[in-house]
Amino acid sequence: MFILENYQDLLTKQRTYFLTGETKSVSFRINTLNTLKSLVQKHEQDILDAVKQDLNKSELEAKRAEVGLVIGEIDFMVENLEEWAATKEVPTPASHEGAKSFIQPEPYGSALVIAPWNYPFQLAVTPLVGAIAGGNTAVLKPSELTPKTSALLSTLINDNFPEEYLHVVEGEVETSTALLKEDFDYIFFTGSTGVGKIVAEAAAKHLTPTTLELGGKSPTIVHEDANLDEAAQRIARGKFANAGQTCVAPDYLLVHSSVKNELMSKFKEVITASYGENIVENPNFGHVVSERHFDRLVGFLDNGSIVTGGKHDRDNLIIEPTILDNISWDDSVMQDEIFGPILPVMTYDSLDEIIEPIVKRPKPLALYLFSDDETVQDQILSTISFGGGSINDTINHMTSHYLPFGGVGDSGMGAYHGKASFDTFTHFKSVLKRSTK
Repeated sequence: MFILENYQDLLTKQRTYFLTGETKSVSFRINTLNTLKSLVQKHEQDILDAVKQDLNKSELEAKRAEVGLVIGEIDFMVENLEEWAATKEVPTPASHEGAKSFIQPEPYGSALVIAPWNYPFQLAVTPLVGAIAGGNTAVLKPSELTPKTSALLSTLINDNFPEEYLHVVEGEVETSTALLKEDFDYIFFTGSTGVGKIVAEAAAKHLTPTTLELGGKSPTIVHEDANLDEAAQRIARGKFANAGQTCVAPDYLLVHSSVKNELMSKFKEVITASYGENIVENPNFGHVVSERHFDRLVGFLDNGSIVTGGKHDRDNLIIEPTILDNISWDDSVMQDEIFGPILPVMTYDSLDEIIEPIVKRPKPLALYLFSDDETVQDQILSTISFGGGSINDTINHMTSHYLPFGGVGDSGMGAYHGKASFDTFTHFKSVLKRSTK
């Protein structure tokens, strides 16, 4: 592990290596991605064990969300990288006679990736895949709140790639602070809005381009015409996966008054069917990451009234999937992103009642609408700004390689996944070439 004084040396080594031009070779990038894929596949069980120890994440969930998404992203990059990285000729205005124009993709240089704890492998490696595909060198700082996964990332990367190309730096908050003082060529950060502002401020001192993948209170709207069986299944899955510690999880529920009671009954059935009767003893239900976050979440249980759930065990950092009713916009659970297995519920009779308070608040990372009425769909999509979302589903929009994933306003800036990842870590150099004849 590097001590604080050596980060400048590390960046210098990476800059020197980048200037050799080796990372710009498309074949080199593809070979690196294939090597990384092989490492992930070879150490899949180690990855599953690490996230199990850190977050009690079930093997099925971890295979899909931690390993599967990374493998899929690598495969998509390898399949398309040669085309994306090619210089592309574009039209030239008639006024520029004898000239031609082209756009040449080039890497930024040395990238810094700061990863969060909630999906500690996937949200560290997926941006790294983009940095590699773009032709950059990279330093990865995983979260100290998931130490087993952090240590595994360090072993996988540092034992298999030279430090002047790819390197993992472990450490506490002070480590991130020290890294942010260095003059990287690109910064990719995933985490809270509050910390995102600190990263943006540090980046501004060097005018470093930055992607901020943040969060926010993502609303879920269930309209009167919704398929309630599907809505209950898909909302519960999106909300309670990883114990609610997902940046795009449904944060709060707005349900039409005419279907509220039926939906609440279906939620109870779905939760019991998915997690059992005594969830605090379910060995496969995720744990809250720390005592500090646990105490914060338990404080919300005094808001409104509990429809289902509410049991918790501080020794094991587990909170049952909980639905809170009789909630108002002023309750503490509605002030900041919940990031836990608690779903507050409010009712409405007309869409106008909920559109205004949503729009007045910071723009969310995601929004989910359950309705087959295209007029309702168009009204929501045309009046509310959000990063991305789904209609009649939750969270799955972020798993598509064809959909850029990112926030807007307080929920972030920039996007990644698929070609958007390549674009994020690439500068597109515009050139006009004119003849002297």
